[in-house]
Amino acid sequence: MQEFIARHKDQIIGTLSGFDRLVFRGTLRSIAYPDGMQSYLRSNGILLKDFGQHVERVSADIKAASENYARTMSRPVQYLSSSATSKEALARQIASEDGVSEGLIAVLKCVEPCKTFDIYRNREQKKLELVARERKCLFLYHYWFDPVFGFMNARIQTWFPFPIQVCLNGREWLARQMDGQGMKYLAAGNCFPWIEQWDRAQRLMNTQLQMEWPQALDRIASQLDPNHDTVFQKHPVRYYWSTYQHEWAIDVVFREADYLRRLYRRLIHHGITTFGSSDVLRYLGKRTPLGEVPRNFAGDVTATLRERQEGVRIKHVVNNNSLKLYDKAVTAKGSVLRAETTLQNTRDLRVYRPKEGDPDGPLSWRPMRRGIADLYRRAELSQKSTERYLDAYASIEDSTTFEQLVIKIERPVTWCGRRVRPLRPFNDDRPLLAAIARAEFDLNGFRNRNLQELLFSGAPRSAREARRRSAWVSRQLRLLRAHGLITKINGTHRYRLTRTGRTMTTAILAALRATVRQLMPEAA
Repeated sequence: MQEFIARHKDQIIGTLSGFDRLVFRGTLRSIAYPDGMQSYLRSNGILLKDFGQHVERVSADIKAASENYARTMSRPVQYLSSSATSKEALARQIASEDGVSEGLIAVLKCVEPCKTFDIYRNREQKKLELVARERKCLFLYHYWFDPVFGFMNARIQTWFPFPIQVCLNGREWLARQMDGQGMKYLAAGNCFPWIEQWDRAQRLMNTQLQMEWPQALDRIASQLDPNHDTVFQKHPVRYYWSTYQHEWAIDVVFREADYLRRLYRRLIHHGITTFGSSDVLRYLGKRTPLGEVPRNFAGDVTATLRERQEGVRIKHVVNNNSLKLYDKAVTAKGSVLRAETTLQNTRDLRVYRPKEGDPDGPLSWRPMRRGIADLYRRAELSQKSTERYLDAYASIEDSTTFEQLVIKIERPVTWCGRRVRPLRPFNDDRPLLAAIARAEFDLNGFRNRNLQELLFSGAPRSAREARRRSAWVSRQLRLLRAHGLITKINGTHRYRLTRTGRTMTTAILAALRATVRQLMPEAA
């Protein structure tokens, strides 16, 4: 991120990093499977033949409690005939029309698919069995303005085992925090084109990581199902909270809308034509030996462009985890460019923690859990991924043309008192430029032997050939250093791209990989 900010520092008035969308799921794990549900029924003395009657009564109590609460608050309860209806848009419309700024907005009801239980008549064994089954049931959506989180919603399935989903927004939450501190700001949707004190706002947003999530989410659950303790009096159960999805966003706010508009056009062109699968994997923290997609990787890497009402959004996806870049808002006080990481699949992520069930045991790198205990690690990985993604766009120069860039290296130069030939980026030197620009060299640089592996096929057949290869690569390294594209890392035999080198190689490779159709708008 620092490289991107340094590139455009004269135009950037502030940055903000933190949670955007957060989706939590609460599960009564001890009754979420047939044997656990059987245990609940035994604790309450309920026979399988009475199962249907019991769950219908409990479900009716949940519905009645929600409707009674809404009526007490003089808020509407509305049934939706289609689950495709935008519930958030409807809730915001109701809040606007009724002038609601605090407390419950509405309760929306909708029939949707659910995972629950049913009674199966086993004719062979001549007995009733409790089985897991998918069916449809009523869901209750509560929308309200929370004193801590701001605008948010939560839903509960009104049939056993009563899973809950809570959805809130970190920027809405920050607005509440800034209001409490008396800070001045301008909001545009869920972003801030202007904040009086950016550093202070970032410190407030950092405190969100210190939230006591179990207590906060249990409070929300009690609002959805006030009868919980009564229903589970003889078989006490509590919700296990997991992070179903989270979005972590870095907002970069530009002073001039025209500057961002010109720059953004180049950014999306660069992202769609230059970033390869191995690049996207690396941004999301996956190892890419020699810049190649690992052989044991079995997922999908995709890139898409989507026309939005506000503009164009570019999105790169790896196994349901994604990176996005889009122009979020344009106002007279500031314009927001947002880079965002969404983590939904945690199978490939690791966290340094003790073994599950042994909190005092030895620490080790273990698979990341969905539970909220690992939310801090999620945030840490998301910040690093988003920073890498944003810095990958740092080489885009807003005003320099491609011709101005290339002409510099197509001329001979003098280095250490000797004349050095020009580079031929579209002919003999193309493989060399592609090699030094590989993503895996960004962190630790590259050595002579790294380039040999990339530029020669197969191992050398003799010691003499090995020396000839090494000498040839050494000459190429001197050539690149003479033109200012690479620099040697002090105290090592490694090299890395200079800022000029990064800009140059990125522009050349983007042009070479682009189609004529993609280049035509740029030429116009």
